[in-house]
Amino acid sequence: MNLNTKALDQPLQIQEDPIFEGMYGTFRITTADEIEVQRYRVSLLISGISLFIGLNQWILFGPTTAWVWFFPLAIGLGLALNWVHIYLRPLHRTLKIFWLLGCLGLALIAFFKGPTSILTSLSEERVWILAIGPLFAALTGLGFKEFFCFRRPEAIGLTLLVPIALIGHLVGILNPLFVLTLMNTSGLLLLILAVRKFGMDAADDVGDKSVFEYLDKNITAAK
Repeated sequence: MNLNTKALDQPLQIQEDPIFEGMYGTFRITTADEIEVQRYRVSLLISGISLFIGLNQWILFGPTTAWVWFFPLAIGLGLALNWVHIYLRPLHRTLKIFWLLGCLGLALIAFFKGPTSILTSLSEERVWILAIGPLFAALTGLGFKEFFCFRRPEAIGLTLLVPIALIGHLVGILNPLFVLTLMNTSGLLLLILAVRKFGMDAADDVGDKSVFEYLDKNITAAK
């Protein structure tokens, strides 16, 4: 998260990990933290590529083979949720539960309708949106987190367009072509968001570790 923190000046001391000043004390950004951040960014990029290419393949060549992109999308999103840093533990757990429910819903569609009919079923039988809705709710939550922390316009675009498209399709108030356009735009925004994150300092995505430690201590004390 964008904390505007900076490493403390220690010109006479050589240290392996930089020290940052947080809200509740100092903390270090370790090599393990940096690896986690890279994994998060790669996972987010996989999700963005999968959603964007999958939707465009659907538009250009039909839904018969485009369904395969659902799976790297779900895997990438699940890994991103595993490595993302969110201060509120209950929110983080909720997003993981949404992801799991969405994956189960996707598996149900594949079981009852057949893998090659996943997208056709979502398009023609709108009730199936309820099955995969939690998966995209988790994606929307991740987009909101990115907007809340970094104020990236593509993140708020992603957060708004996905629920508008899916809810609009579910209740039948949006034209299917318009829904597909909104989702395709969301895929592009997710891809832009993921690519832009590689230019950021790893410390921004790690966030203020002193806050995590403070919250963990208070939760432990409360128990």
